[in-house]
Amino acid sequence: MGIHTYFKNLTNLERMYRCPGNFVFERHNVASHSFKVAQYAQFLGEVEANSGTEIDWKVLYEKAINHDFPEVFIGDIKTPVKYASPELRELIGKVEEGMVESFVKTEIPTEFQDSYIEKLKEGKDGTVEGLILAVADKLDQVYESFDEIQRGNADPSFPMMYKNALKAIVKIDLHCVKYFVDVILQDMLNEELNSSINIREITNEALNE
Repeated sequence: MGIHTYFKNLTNLERMYRCPGNFVFERHNVASHSFKVAQYAQFLGEVEANSGTEIDWKVLYEKAINHDFPEVFIGDIKTPVKYASPELRELIGKVEEGMVESFVKTEIPTEFQDSYIEKLKEGKDGTVEGLILAVADKLDQVYESFDEIQRGNADPSFPMMYKNALKAIVKIDLHCVKYFVDVILQDMLNEELNSSINIREITNEALNE
């Protein structure tokens, strides 16, 4: 019971794997994903700050590191399923919110409950920190799918994942998105691929749709 249960649940995130049901050369878990998203968000936040945007760093870090904790309760639902319709996404969001609130009220000491409900709630909102989180989360999908394509994984879901994640990123109006497209993405495309998939063509389609 209590904080011990919260800490113990962090280990459960290590046992939850992304892309369930797909063949992958390298299996990633939700805990490592959360760490990578925090790293991406840190750099993307620096790009925004360097462009004159005021960043609440405490909020950004908390959003990034906590954004997938609710998956302890509902698992890693595949993105195409989660976003199949606005109604389904809203329903999943309400389920996550309710389970997080119940967990906090059961396991977190009273004096910390309000703080943890805030920390663990859905972080992708209209704030600059929420938008950076949205970019960072999709950026990990880009990297995970790109890595599988680069290694020669022929599963057609990875080019689709790569393309859809790119399309989602470029819709977000942030300085860091332009930096990603102009600098980071170009470095990615210059790497050698052990694949017959035309990643440049897929990239151009995603950026221009």
